[in-house]
Amino acid sequence: MIWQLLSWYFLLMLLGWVTFPLAYHLFRKLPGRGFTLSRILGLLLWGFFFWLLSWLGILQNNKGGILLALFLVMLLSIWAGWKRWREIWDWMKDHWRLALAAESVFLLSFTFMALVRSSNPDATGTEKPMELAFINSILNSQTFPPHDPWLSGYSISYYHFGYILAGMLAKLTSTSGGVAFNLALISTFSLSALGAYGVVYNLLVSFGKTIKEKINSLFWALLGPLFLLFISNLEGVLEILHQAGVGWNPDSGGSRFWQWINIESLNSPPSRPLTLIPQRFWWWWQASRVVQDIDLLGNVSGLSPIDEFPAFSFVLGDLHPHVLVMPFVMLLIGIALAVFRGGMDHEGRLLGSSWPYRWDMFLVSVVTLGGIAFLNTWDLPVYFTLLVGAFLFQRVMTRGWDKDRFWDVLKLAIPLGIISLLIYFPFFISFQSQAGGILPNLIYPTRGLYLWLMFGTLFVPIILFFIWLLRRRGKGAWGWGAGLTGLLILFLVVFSLGLGFRLAQTQAGQQLITSQGASSFIGLLSSAAVHRLGYGITLVTLALLLVTGLAFLIGMTRKGQENPHFSGPIPFVLLMVVLGGVMVLAPEFVYLRDNFGARMNTIFKFYYQAWMLWSLSASFAAVVILKKGGWLSRVIIIVFMISGLVYPVLAYPSKTNNFDPVDGYSLDASGYFQRYSPNEAAAIEWLSDAPLGVVAEAVGGQYSGFARVSTLTGQPGVLGWPGHEGQWRGGYEEVGSREGDLRTLYESMNWETALSIIRQYDIRYIYIGSLELSTYSVNPIKFDNNLGMGYAQGGVMIYEVPEPLWVE
Repeated sequence: MIWQLLSWYFLLMLLGWVTFPLAYHLFRKLPGRGFTLSRILGLLLWGFFFWLLSWLGILQNNKGGILLALFLVMLLSIWAGWKRWREIWDWMKDHWRLALAAESVFLLSFTFMALVRSSNPDATGTEKPMELAFINSILNSQTFPPHDPWLSGYSISYYHFGYILAGMLAKLTSTSGGVAFNLALISTFSLSALGAYGVVYNLLVSFGKTIKEKINSLFWALLGPLFLLFISNLEGVLEILHQAGVGWNPDSGGSRFWQWINIESLNSPPSRPLTLIPQRFWWWWQASRVVQDIDLLGNVSGLSPIDEFPAFSFVLGDLHPHVLVMPFVMLLIGIALAVFRGGMDHEGRLLGSSWPYRWDMFLVSVVTLGGIAFLNTWDLPVYFTLLVGAFLFQRVMTRGWDKDRFWDVLKLAIPLGIISLLIYFPFFISFQSQAGGILPNLIYPTRGLYLWLMFGTLFVPIILFFIWLLRRRGKGAWGWGAGLTGLLILFLVVFSLGLGFRLAQTQAGQQLITSQGASSFIGLLSSAAVHRLGYGITLVTLALLLVTGLAFLIGMTRKGQENPHFSGPIPFVLLMVVLGGVMVLAPEFVYLRDNFGARMNTIFKFYYQAWMLWSLSASFAAVVILKKGGWLSRVIIIVFMISGLVYPVLAYPSKTNNFDPVDGYSLDASGYFQRYSPNEAAAIEWLSDAPLGVVAEAVGGQYSGFARVSTLTGQPGVLGWPGHEGQWRGGYEEVGSREGDLRTLYESMNWETALSIIRQYDIRYIYIGSLELSTYSVNPIKFDNNLGMGYAQGGVMIYEVPEPLWVE
């Protein structure tokens, strides 16, 4: 365990130093010259070269191919630093404190998450088996795209670039898939911490130069990773109050206060004895379900939104794409900040036309944006907008508002969008999705209480920062701010109503109308309007954020603005605030159609993006208030920061048994199987070392022990979790009759019937263990008579199909 842990740590550290000359060249307009972003940049480029060249058949999925891709990154960095080594060395001597601080942030965050994961390493529950299956599949795939571990004959139809990066590091360091699962989480956490630290450091240094005041940016930048990764929503405070018995009537066992709060698991009386430490099993889970969708009749939806945030993600320990993408979001924000500071500004000509940007920054932006789409496609639109918006406002600040800005934006946005998708085209041609259009959100406005419980720890610093700006009497374009916000809300309302009218003509629309006690669509709209007014605090809060943010953003970017408080990095911070506001506002009116038919996933993805943008904005705002605000503002900031830290301070010990694991410290996510099923673990170890081939195993429900063979071996299974395959592929056409066919394979007494199924799916291994015996009435005689026994021990049998049989 220690060897793999150290190998990943030093590999990432060395990767950052190797890539730094390239980062130094690209981030020339940032005070930190990209030092804190260099290892993220290096990992992205390394993974991009390895994936693309492997897909083209130029490289193999082995150590040699991985090292060759790394060599290409090194060549790029050598080119970028050529004839500039003395300059780079002089910069490092002048900024050794930044290097030391950055390495300390990376080491401490890496060590902390290593302690967390080694105390709770198992990939069981939730969707961890799926994520482990992807890593093992990639490790076991001879070519790219990697095979789908849960649907033989197909490649992975999911945003899986993050798992390729994990597999790449694992293969190079000879790390098993189970250990790689946890090391990927550790690396993601530490890289995200370092990236957030770097972004806030660059913002603060720029701000200090703007106002001509000394700010200890090396220290205050620590608020970046604190707000991003530790500070949480306020549900942790509610848990303390609930467990302490606050608001409960000891005689009746009821509580008007908690009925008013109306959060699922807090509606019941607390367990005894009353303490300040939550005692309920998995109490920390409720923090990701703060927002409750309440319909027109006062009923809580059975599919209320997921409102996950980073601290919850790392407590839970799922290695999902929205987690894996975080370091690369920090990289993209760093690129956008560099662009805002003029790092892309250049007047050149190509094919007879002028192009207003540097091609090196354009290309790294293309690779990063496309990589984000490959990592977590949901994130692409907002960070594309951030990058283009940063470019636009930089041009406006230096050249003013005129029609040329429109053409400037088009010259960047169109090629940026097209090329960033084209260079990752091999992924998109095989990618299917459950997303199927846009639906109106007519009956579920978010209650203001829930919005503030979710984002209050971020709202408070941002609002106090707005007040600080107002007191500086800077010129805000209030008419523009109010007008644009009004147009945005009007557009969303009209768009939602238009979708609603179309929905009302369908059977689903009529069912919605009657389920809400209305007799017509107009009646539904009337009731919905009253319902929405009752939850008006949400709309008021978001409108004020957007109006104020847009007013200052437009006002301060006017050419010739002289107030130093309205220049420097502040417009960029406000751009992040505005984009976060749009992401939270949109699901109030519309959501993306998926297999769930609710706004659950839209809230999840949009709120998570808003949290990343707002956490960096809030950390910058908190520093400004703590340094330059009044005493009352400082106290309020500190109180809300402490409140936001309640959740991780209590949740991490709860999830890790106070960092004292019952079975000892480990990083092997699959180690649980050896402890609980040693006989099957031995069989799976044998199958892991066997030649690649399709495996037949029992099929059952999701979030269960089914699909354990394909998950733990990386061998392609005929079928894993059917529901997840349906989600990934937008339907069940590819799944077809596989579940029934597998039952027939195991239960049929007829060898010809079994053989036809073996040939249909090219099955090479037939696994019979405890789940197969409990799920099916297994008839092994046909296998005994016609197949060889590859493995038989401890009640587990693996039949091996000779190649002439499984290949017709």
